[in-house]
Amino acid sequence: MQDIKHIFKILGIEITDRQVNSLNKYYELLFERNKVMNLTAITDYDDVVIKHFADSAAIAHVMDLSSVSKIADVGTGAGFPGLVLKIVFPEISVVLLDSLNKRVKFLNDVISELNLTGVSAIHGRAEDLAHNNSFRENFDLVVARAVTNMSSLSEYCIPFVRMGGIFAAYKAADCNGEVSDSNNAIRILGGAPAEIKECNIPGSDIIRKFILIKKIKSTSARFPRKAGLPTKEPL
Repeated sequence: MQDIKHIFKILGIEITDRQVNSLNKYYELLFERNKVMNLTAITDYDDVVIKHFADSAAIAHVMDLSSVSKIADVGTGAGFPGLVLKIVFPEISVVLLDSLNKRVKFLNDVISELNLTGVSAIHGRAEDLAHNNSFRENFDLVVARAVTNMSSLSEYCIPFVRMGGIFAAYKAADCNGEVSDSNNAIRILGGAPAEIKECNIPGSDIIRKFILIKKIKSTSARFPRKAGLPTKEPL
């Protein structure tokens, strides 16, 4: 228990015993469900704590979340980073979006087991959900921890960000080239030039880069384009 607390403390995040227990229960559910469906290739407890839990929460080390009340996690997968952020910052409302219904069912099971409130898991493609008025330009912070290139990822995510809000992409250390290549897409979608911040993940040699994009104008109703196009034909 103290190890998780120590790792989070290095990131400047104080968590309670109750939150540690929730993270441990989350791990148990992830480990068990992963036996019958592909949620993560990382299953060792210490690795999950560092490479999933600490990594997910590390955004709080590079930006102030005190003014964030609504987060959307696009392509959340097994709940990283969105579900971890909900556990660590329970006052923030979180919406987890994923295109695979099996993953959404797993997330809803975790939400139920942990008795979490103010969090929902939604099944659907970002290209469709971003045109729904319940989600479009409705979030203070939109996060994505995905391997998709920044141009495509920006088209999936920026439409969900409210004016003045932030899109934060979790990227690897060698991402500077793809960020430069996405400048045109970011501009078209209503974002300011990207700001890159980095964080060393405690207990590892991982350097996580956060690509922070502020929404400075409304996204055209044309975007995102229909399913598949943002990936096949990046802006």
